[in-house]
Amino acid sequence: MRSIRMSKKQMEKRIARFGSLKPLPIQNASIPQKARDVVYARRLLSVIGLASETPINSGAPIVGAAGMTMTLAVCPPGQGPGLHAHRRTYETFTVLKGEFEVSWNDDGAARARLRRFDTISFPPGVCRAFRNVGRREGILQVIITGGVHDMSDIAFSRNAKRRIEAVRPGLTREFEKTGFRFDAAAR
Repeated sequence: MRSIRMSKKQMEKRIARFGSLKPLPIQNASIPQKARDVVYARRLLSVIGLASETPINSGAPIVGAAGMTMTLAVCPPGQGPGLHAHRRTYETFTVLKGEFEVSWNDDGAARARLRRFDTISFPPGVCRAFRNVGRREGILQVIITGGVHDMSDIAFSRNAKRRIEAVRPGLTREFEKTGFRFDAAAR
Protein backbone atom coordinates (compact mmCIF):
# COMPACT_ATOMS: atom_id res chain seq x y z
CA MET A 1 0.00 0.00 0.00
CA ARG A 2 1.27 3.40 -0.89
CA SER A 3 0.88 5.88 1.95
CA ILE A 4 -0.32 9.47 1.66
CA ARG A 5 1.89 12.37 2.63
CA MET A 6 0.20 15.31 4.35
CA SER A 7 1.68 18.65 5.27
CA LYS A 8 1.29 20.18 8.69
CA LYS A 9 -1.09 22.74 7.15
CA GLN A 10 -3.27 19.92 5.74
CA MET A 11 -3.33 18.09 9.08
CA GLU A 12 -4.23 21.28 10.95
CA LYS A 13 -7.63 21.01 9.18
CA ARG A 14 -8.09 17.66 10.92
CA ILE A 15 -7.38 18.88 14.45
CA ALA A 16 -10.18 20.01 16.76
CA ARG A 17 -8.94 22.22 19.60
CA PHE A 18 -11.23 21.87 22.61
CA GLY A 19 -10.90 25.54 23.53
CA SER A 20 -12.08 26.57 20.07
CA LEU A 21 -15.20 24.38 19.88
CA LYS A 22 -18.51 26.25 19.62
CA PRO A 23 -21.91 25.07 20.88
CA LEU A 24 -24.28 23.86 18.18
CA PRO A 25 -26.57 26.67 16.97
CA ILE A 26 -29.55 24.29 16.97
CA GLN A 27 -29.77 24.80 20.73
CA ASN A 28 -32.08 27.76 20.14
CA ALA A 29 -31.65 30.31 22.94
CA SER A 30 -35.20 31.60 22.44
CA ILE A 31 -36.52 28.30 23.84
CA PRO A 32 -36.48 28.20 27.66
CA GLN A 33 -33.50 26.29 29.10
CA LYS A 34 -35.81 23.96 31.04
CA ALA A 35 -37.32 22.74 27.75
CA ARG A 36 -33.95 22.52 25.96
CA ASP A 37 -32.64 20.38 28.82
CA VAL A 38 -35.27 17.72 28.00
CA VAL A 39 -33.83 17.30 24.50
CA TYR A 40 -30.16 18.32 24.61
CA ALA A 41 -27.09 18.11 26.79
CA ARG A 42 -26.54 21.63 28.15
CA ARG A 43 -23.76 22.25 25.63
CA LEU A 44 -23.17 20.20 22.49
CA LEU A 45 -19.78 20.78 20.92
CA SER A 46 -19.37 19.33 17.42
CA VAL A 47 -15.92 17.83 16.86
CA ILE A 48 -16.25 15.67 13.72
CA GLY A 49 -18.94 16.29 11.13
CA LEU A 50 -20.13 14.86 7.87
CA ALA A 51 -19.13 16.19 4.48
CA SER A 52 -22.68 17.55 4.21
CA GLU A 53 -23.48 19.73 7.21
CA THR A 54 -26.52 18.88 9.33
CA PRO A 55 -27.88 20.58 12.46
CA ILE A 56 -26.20 17.90 14.58
CA ASN A 57 -22.69 18.53 13.23
CA SER A 58 -22.81 22.18 12.24
CA GLY A 59 -19.48 23.97 12.47
CA ALA A 60 -17.41 20.86 13.17
CA PRO A 61 -13.70 21.68 12.78
CA ILE A 62 -13.02 18.18 11.37
CA VAL A 63 -15.11 17.12 8.39
CA GLY A 64 -15.23 13.68 6.85
CA ALA A 65 -14.45 10.57 8.88
CA ALA A 66 -16.19 7.78 6.96
CA GLY A 67 -19.75 8.73 7.94
CA MET A 68 -19.07 9.12 11.66
CA THR A 69 -19.88 12.18 13.75
CA MET A 70 -18.46 13.02 17.16
CA THR A 71 -19.86 15.52 19.59
CA LEU A 72 -18.95 16.38 23.17
CA ALA A 73 -21.96 16.61 25.48
CA VAL A 74 -21.15 18.93 28.39
CA CYS A 75 -23.61 18.60 31.28
CA PRO A 76 -23.80 20.27 34.69
CA PRO A 77 -24.68 17.98 37.63
CA GLY A 78 -28.16 16.47 37.27
CA GLN A 79 -28.57 17.39 33.60
CA GLY A 80 -28.86 15.30 30.46
CA PRO A 81 -31.38 14.71 27.67
CA GLY A 82 -34.48 12.54 28.09
CA LEU A 83 -35.37 9.25 26.49
CA HIS A 84 -34.98 9.19 22.74
CA ALA A 85 -34.27 6.66 20.00
CA HIS A 86 -32.31 6.88 16.78
CA ARG A 87 -34.11 5.14 13.93
CA ARG A 88 -31.10 4.23 11.78
CA THR A 89 -27.93 5.18 13.65
CA TYR A 90 -25.85 3.71 16.45
CA GLU A 91 -25.02 6.04 19.32
CA THR A 92 -21.95 5.32 21.41
CA PHE A 93 -21.12 7.18 24.63
CA THR A 94 -17.76 7.36 26.41
CA VAL A 95 -17.35 9.27 29.67
CA LEU A 96 -14.41 11.65 29.41
CA LYS A 97 -15.03 13.53 32.65
CA GLY A 98 -17.32 12.85 35.58
CA GLU A 99 -19.91 10.13 36.11
CA PHE A 100 -23.07 9.50 34.09
CA GLU A 101 -26.10 7.30 34.44
CA VAL A 102 -27.50 5.92 31.22
CA SER A 103 -30.98 4.49 31.03
CA TRP A 104 -32.71 2.63 28.24
CA ASN A 105 -35.91 1.02 26.97
CA ASP A 106 -39.20 2.88 26.61
CA ASP A 107 -39.58 3.42 30.36
CA GLY A 108 -35.89 4.06 31.08
CA ALA A 109 -36.01 1.44 33.85
CA ALA A 110 -32.81 -0.35 32.75
CA ARG A 111 -29.82 1.62 34.02
CA ALA A 112 -26.05 1.61 34.27
CA ARG A 113 -23.54 4.00 35.85
CA LEU A 114 -20.56 4.92 33.75
CA ARG A 115 -17.35 6.38 35.05
CA ARG A 116 -14.36 7.89 33.27
CA PHE A 117 -13.54 6.06 30.03
CA ASP A 118 -16.47 3.62 30.37
CA THR A 119 -18.28 3.18 27.04
CA ILE A 120 -21.76 2.01 26.03
CA SER A 121 -23.16 1.65 22.51
CA PHE A 122 -26.87 1.69 21.64
CA PRO A 123 -28.14 0.10 18.44
CA PRO A 124 -30.85 1.78 16.33
CA GLY A 125 -34.36 1.71 17.79
CA VAL A 126 -33.47 1.44 21.49
CA CYS A 127 -34.67 4.36 23.63
CA ARG A 128 -31.81 5.83 25.65
CA ALA A 129 -31.04 8.78 27.92
CA PHE A 130 -28.08 10.00 29.93
CA ARG A 131 -27.65 12.23 32.95
CA ASN A 132 -24.64 13.59 34.80
CA VAL A 133 -24.82 12.06 38.29
CA GLY A 134 -21.50 13.53 39.42
CA ARG A 135 -20.93 16.61 41.57
CA ARG A 136 -19.13 18.60 38.86
CA GLU A 137 -19.59 19.31 35.18
CA GLY A 138 -19.26 16.12 33.12
CA ILE A 139 -18.27 15.50 29.52
CA LEU A 140 -19.58 12.63 27.45
CA GLN A 141 -18.16 11.81 24.02
CA VAL A 142 -21.02 10.98 21.62
CA ILE A 143 -20.24 9.08 18.42
CA ILE A 144 -22.96 8.45 15.84
CA THR A 145 -22.40 5.93 13.07
CA GLY A 146 -24.43 4.36 10.27
CA GLY A 147 -27.47 5.72 8.49
CA VAL A 148 -28.20 9.44 8.51
CA HIS A 149 -27.17 12.04 11.05
CA ASP A 150 -29.98 14.54 11.05
CA MET A 151 -32.92 15.40 13.25
CA SER A 152 -35.31 13.14 11.32
CA ASP A 153 -33.39 10.16 12.75
CA ILE A 154 -34.28 11.08 16.35
CA ALA A 155 -37.57 10.45 18.13
CA PHE A 156 -38.19 11.43 21.74
CA SER A 157 -40.63 9.77 24.12
CA ARG A 158 -44.14 11.06 24.69
CA ASN A 159 -43.03 11.84 28.24
CA ALA A 160 -40.42 14.26 26.83
CA LYS A 161 -43.23 16.00 24.96
CA ARG A 162 -45.26 16.31 28.19
CA ARG A 163 -42.24 17.77 30.03
CA ILE A 164 -41.66 20.37 27.29
CA GLU A 165 -45.36 21.26 27.07
CA ALA A 166 -45.36 21.79 30.87
CA VAL A 167 -42.79 24.56 30.34
CA ARG A 168 -45.03 26.25 27.75
CA PRO A 169 -47.96 24.76 25.81
CA GLY A 170 -47.17 24.41 22.11
CA LEU A 171 -43.40 24.55 22.66
CA THR A 172 -42.75 21.09 21.17
CA ARG A 173 -43.62 22.57 17.77
CA GLU A 174 -40.33 24.51 17.93
CA PHE A 175 -38.44 21.21 18.19
CA GLU A 176 -40.60 19.55 15.54
CA LYS A 177 -39.65 22.33 13.09
CA THR A 178 -36.06 21.02 13.22
CA GLY A 179 -37.22 17.44 12.48
CA PHE A 180 -37.56 15.97 15.98
CA ARG A 181 -40.51 13.70 16.62
CA PHE A 182 -42.10 12.70 19.92
CA ASP A 183 -43.34 9.22 19.10
CA ALA A 184 -40.61 6.86 20.33
CA ALA A 185 -42.29 3.79 21.82
CA ALA A 186 -42.46 0.04 21.40
CA ARG A 187 -44.93 -0.92 18.72
